[in-house]
Amino acid sequence: MKMASRMKSDLAGVRVLLLEGFARQIMPLLQALHDLDCHVTTYNESKLDMGYVSRYPNKKLIEFWDRNDAQRSLEALRKVLKRDKYDVVIPMTDFSASILSQNKEELTQYSAIAVNDWDVFQMAIDKQNTMITCMEKGIPCPFTLRNVETLDDILKSELKYPFVIKPRTGYSSIGFHCIKNEEQLRRVVDGYVAVHGKMLVQEYIPQTDVQYKAQLFIDNDGNVKSAFVMNKSRWYPIDGGSSCCNTSVIRPDIVESSVKLLKAIGWRGYGDIDLIHDPRDGVAKIFEINPRITGSVKICFAAGVDFARQLVEFETGRAVTEYLDYKLDTCMRYMHTDILWFLQSPNRFKSEPSWFSFKNTTDQIFSLKDPWPFFTYSLQAIEKFGREMKRRKRS
Repeated sequence: MKMASRMKSDLAGVRVLLLEGFARQIMPLLQALHDLDCHVTTYNESKLDMGYVSRYPNKKLIEFWDRNDAQRSLEALRKVLKRDKYDVVIPMTDFSASILSQNKEELTQYSAIAVNDWDVFQMAIDKQNTMITCMEKGIPCPFTLRNVETLDDILKSELKYPFVIKPRTGYSSIGFHCIKNEEQLRRVVDGYVAVHGKMLVQEYIPQTDVQYKAQLFIDNDGNVKSAFVMNKSRWYPIDGGSSCCNTSVIRPDIVESSVKLLKAIGWRGYGDIDLIHDPRDGVAKIFEINPRITGSVKICFAAGVDFARQLVEFETGRAVTEYLDYKLDTCMRYMHTDILWFLQSPNRFKSEPSWFSFKNTTDQIFSLKDPWPFFTYSLQAIEKFGREMKRRKRS
């Protein structure tokens, strides 16, 4: 006797283009969109990209894409959008999100573009804009100097050592420096702008406690359709970097701060906010907005929040499904860097959750249903690791 066929999703046949098949966040989106019966195409640089080797895409493209050549990357994407028909285009990184946002008015004639308008986008991608908004609206954040251009601007300020210097725009911990004295300050500032762009200078919050991430979805009427919070109990590099172990938690205070900030800048759609717990006063403080889908989004799907559905609904003019409840204590690990954390951290045997615990845990990359991307990603990661660590070198 034949089994009854599964009912098609209400989003069946919606044509979605996912950019940057090498990005970690593409994997949970691919599976979720596949399960929604969307027609999914991935835009890849290499046949080793996860978006290319995955079993889920309906179509796989190999096209030009280079973070060092925005104009040529835009031209290549424009040709694809003119040639093929897509209902929604979703970026994976700051680079692609910036290109799409700057050119949204033009590109919208071909497809719905899942980014905010450029004036709003700039408020999020520039960390100083984010910090100024927080300080003006009374939202907890590290104290931040305004419009730092020179070494003298820093020396004349009342900021006490240690403090942080990092790029106003950028990702992960590239360009991050914890400044402990004037000698180090002079060494770091010399040539900094030429390498990393404009500086953000702010108080240093001791990283002796957990960090947090809030991932939210706000519809066009300003209604919060999802508000997911996780802690970041381990990160790499260990003195300030991207998370490698996360657990879903309930933190109404973090949701309140995050919603207040996103609404203050007029943000709509998916938004991601990073926070750090300040052990000096016990307050979780915002330190940046990530204006695109982040690498840690897989934990949201594991906990029951379907951002893929929300994105497609929002961009195609449908009512956005609400996901305000989610499973607690869902854990996700990024084993590629969690292993490095274990090798370098003096707290390797004291971490909570335990490094050796795999209860309610999913890996950020690996899936038994779609295993090949893990192996090709690992090959690419080996080549990339040395280059990225050099860029993150501290002074």
